[in-house]
Amino acid sequence: MQCPKCRATMQSLVVDEVEIERCEGCGGLWFDMLEEELLKQHAEQIDIGDPQVGRQQNSNDRIDCPRCKSGQPLIRMVDAAQPHIWFESCTVCYGRFYDAGEFKDFAEFNLSDWLKRLRAQPRPD
Repeated sequence: MQCPKCRATMQSLVVDEVEIERCEGCGGLWFDMLEEELLKQHAEQIDIGDPQVGRQQNSNDRIDCPRCKSGQPLIRMVDAAQPHIWFESCTVCYGRFYDAGEFKDFAEFNLSDWLKRLRAQPRPD
């Protein structure tokens, strides 16, 4: 599988018998349907990419699903509890792509996240 953002190779990674893909280039993560919910407690070991690179990748969000391989565009999503987190999701296979640093942030919700929620800016079209 190729990364939908930087086109580098996605490496398979098995954690708790769940297989996900991590980009060897930008550090982005691909989760098939609901896998991210199963692996939140392992976010520190899974999301090892540079969050600064991840923030730069956020501008490149018009991407196709790497799983469906039919040119199926991913839609931009915002986590309702943490609107500063932007990720992409497929409307066909329901997979999700998180840029480096986003999954680690998604997996924890604390007072800092609550404050970020209050200051979150609307996502541009």
